[in-house]
Amino acid sequence: MDDLVDTLAPDRPVLIAGPTASGKSALALAIAARQGGVVVNADALQVFENWRILTARPSRDEVAVAPHALYGHVPGNRQYSVGQWLRDVAPYIAAPGIVEGPRPIVIGGTGLYFAALTEGLADIPPTPRAVRALADARLATEGHEALLAELDAATAARIDRLNPARVQRAWEVLKSTGRGLAAWQDDTPPPLLPLDRTQPLLVDAGRDWLRARIARRFDAMLAAGALEEARANLAGWSDSLPSAKTIGARELIAHLRGEISLDAARTQAITASQQYAKRQRTWFRARMGDWRVVAADVRD
Repeated sequence: MDDLVDTLAPDRPVLIAGPTASGKSALALAIAARQGGVVVNADALQVFENWRILTARPSRDEVAVAPHALYGHVPGNRQYSVGQWLRDVAPYIAAPGIVEGPRPIVIGGTGLYFAALTEGLADIPPTPRAVRALADARLATEGHEALLAELDAATAARIDRLNPARVQRAWEVLKSTGRGLAAWQDDTPPPLLPLDRTQPLLVDAGRDWLRARIARRFDAMLAAGALEEARANLAGWSDSLPSAKTIGARELIAHLRGEISLDAARTQAITASQQYAKRQRTWFRARMGDWRVVAADVRD
């Protein structure tokens, strides 16, 4: 890892992407410790304050190594979008490619965050709650095909038509703005931080190694108090909460409600995390061909 750090320019922003449990945090800390910088979160789940252990937010010891930003700063019942993240990250990047203050080391597993940062993001108005509620209800009763049928042709041709969440998002944009998502995307402003002004690193981990590490990490989370963390969230739990997407949360809540055993919750959570990592790797391979691929540290 030291050899890798030595190849990086200390005054140039670093981006670190990779699947869950692949060792991104260790790499970011190694860079910060050797060269300085602020570690900035680009993970859509680590922003929520109510799930520290299950989202693998940095520990106190890690935070002592270098300043960290945008971790646990969002209430678990608040909607949080890629657009909001882009606004939150802007103070750490004063202008495209020009950094004021500590050099940012942007790290996470949410590909859309990195795409918005380096490619730009359409300035779409927030979806009104009434439109979101209507979309949720129609998705549950009619399926995403009904929403897909009402999209404009340009948007329908561009989005992932098999992904209900993407279809719903496109429908909400059209319903609330009167303008198709494709039209908004075509008016995308310049990116906050173009990729060619960064040092982008994509951590690559072998499938079998990563699956085993995910299992070990979830066991470590349980030992560190993940079940107690779930118990603290039990009273206000709802599947509709934005933070409810935290992997392992639904399973541990189900156990605390007496619906499944702890062993079953553990197995299901590990499987869900492994499936999530598979989706991440697929996305990264398709969208991050220009990133420098670095091997995960398999000694752990």
